[in-house]
Amino acid sequence: LEHTSVQHRLGRIMAGRVSMSLAAQPDLSSHLAGKTYSDLYELSVKDPETFWGSIAKERLAWTKPFDQVTDCDLSSGKINWFLGGQLNVSVNCLDVHVAKDPDRVALIWEKDEPGTEERITYRELLEMTCRLANTLKSYGVQRGERVAIYMPVSPMAVAAMMACARIGAVHTVVFAGFSSEALAGRIQDAQCKFVITCNQGVRGGRIFDLKSTVDKAVKSCPSIQHVFVAKRTNNGVPMGKLDISLDEVMAGQSSVCAPEPMDSEEMLFMLYTSGSTGKPKGIVHTQAGYLLYASLTHQYVFDYTPGDVFGCVADIGWITGHSYVVYGPLCNGATSVLFESTPVYPHPGRYWETVQRLRINQFYGAPTAIRLLLKHEENWVKKYDRSSLKTLASETGGVCIAPLPAEPGAEIRPAMAMRPFFGIQPALLGEKGQIITGNDVSGALCISKPWPGMARTIFGDHQRFVDAYFKPYQGQYFSGDGAYRTEDGYYQITGRMDDVINISGHRLGTAEIEDALDNHPDVPESAVIGIPHEIKGEVPFAFVVLKESASENQRAVVEELRHLVATKIAKYAVPDHFLVVKRLPKTRSGKIMRRILRKVAMQDTSNLGDVSTLDDPSVVSEIIEAHKQYRSHAAKK
Repeated sequence: LEHTSVQHRLGRIMAGRVSMSLAAQPDLSSHLAGKTYSDLYELSVKDPETFWGSIAKERLAWTKPFDQVTDCDLSSGKINWFLGGQLNVSVNCLDVHVAKDPDRVALIWEKDEPGTEERITYRELLEMTCRLANTLKSYGVQRGERVAIYMPVSPMAVAAMMACARIGAVHTVVFAGFSSEALAGRIQDAQCKFVITCNQGVRGGRIFDLKSTVDKAVKSCPSIQHVFVAKRTNNGVPMGKLDISLDEVMAGQSSVCAPEPMDSEEMLFMLYTSGSTGKPKGIVHTQAGYLLYASLTHQYVFDYTPGDVFGCVADIGWITGHSYVVYGPLCNGATSVLFESTPVYPHPGRYWETVQRLRINQFYGAPTAIRLLLKHEENWVKKYDRSSLKTLASETGGVCIAPLPAEPGAEIRPAMAMRPFFGIQPALLGEKGQIITGNDVSGALCISKPWPGMARTIFGDHQRFVDAYFKPYQGQYFSGDGAYRTEDGYYQITGRMDDVINISGHRLGTAEIEDALDNHPDVPESAVIGIPHEIKGEVPFAFVVLKESASENQRAVVEELRHLVATKIAKYAVPDHFLVVKRLPKTRSGKIMRRILRKVAMQDTSNLGDVSTLDDPSVVSEIIEAHKQYRSHAAKK
């Protein structure tokens, strides 16, 4: 959505064993009662005012009703929904459920150690939110001011987001694994005056300091007035003159806090895109449209029904965590799992052991985690009871294309995005900007009409927003992805458009080569980059991770990979170089840092740039060493 995830991915949903449909779901609104999926989809694109207007009226609690559904112009990046309306997001996520069913479980905090989970009811979460909101107000946090949240996945982090929403402050959550420089860059760009953090974090059996990282960051951030420090562990940390012990101050605050009525298009939060060089991009989301879209997609894409335990294992520092751990599920009164640990702690069966113990109904994980688990044996999955699962899904922050919703009994193809969600009008565009019609065709994936969950701007740089998303294809929102429309009219994402190499005049997406390589049973993942070649212009260079069982016969596997690429794509697409590595350099959100691979392949490792956002920077020296051996081996030939 959210643009379509801060990494601009469009929804890739892999549906589970059960075919689901709108039939099991309540009506979208009284105005839309009794309509089939195809009727609803057609109305959503032909008459978005009626469609979204009727849903927003009934689904959200307004303090002042809106008088205009939409006012948008994609060519200038002007996006407005539900104008004239006022509401408070925290009221929609907490108070409305507390009024009906205060003891319903809002959050199951799956802490790092298996079996130590805690349950938080809607009443408890509202009280925690109000105490935190009153604390922020008492230290001078004003409506519209930015608050940085640098916390591990925890109920206190969710309460911090909700408290900001309640008093009209704007939160910017920074993933609690980012370096002090990355945190400082985001604080400076957003001009934050306050930070909420924890003394320490716990993940994968290890304790790591958060407060010391914030201390380092704040030294270069003169805008910061206060740092609120919550306790995740009982270990003491040095406290300075800016620092406030959050738990102690909250205990003395009232558990009631009047919500601030917010205009539909006032800022709700900012979230920075990760891993790129240069100035961070603060993506802006606003109140009503964002909440409505997160809530609707949470219900219909995942086939959520009341009473389900919804398990999105994303970190709240990513857009997926904002939409499908916090805002979407809480707006729908769901029970949402907060996953603090890692997919392999204390063993590679952790996800499935958690599914069994918490009886999770929808499991939603990142592709990078799934690829990590592919390296391990299937018995880690099979030894646990997964019978509670209805839906399996992977990746994205505001689903735009997914197998569900659909007609009852409709086909679901694993690993294919398939169908546009309500109000989403995909278009495939060619290199000259022409719309490609018909089926069995490929092109740049754009969305032709605005939808309520879109990002609104880049903080402080609207022109950059327009240039990135609306300039490449005039009058269209450009996702950054390429896509294939099958003969049946379904959409398959083919990969990022910017990763294209030109081999002897053939333009080829590196994602296509990676897909071919990843088809080999011994290759859990790979990354392909282009390097210059004096005759062909560019040639592909493949970095390949092998399963442990295959590491003995590397040469045979590489030969099979050559054959695979030649048969699946073409001979010219076969990489000139194959380097087998233990792992790939990734940011904490799972994005492969290709510029590092490019520099290694080009033997230009003197200046690798900022590697602070890497999940484990030691991977770089591993790859450099493997490349050295590869080169000396090649030289001997």
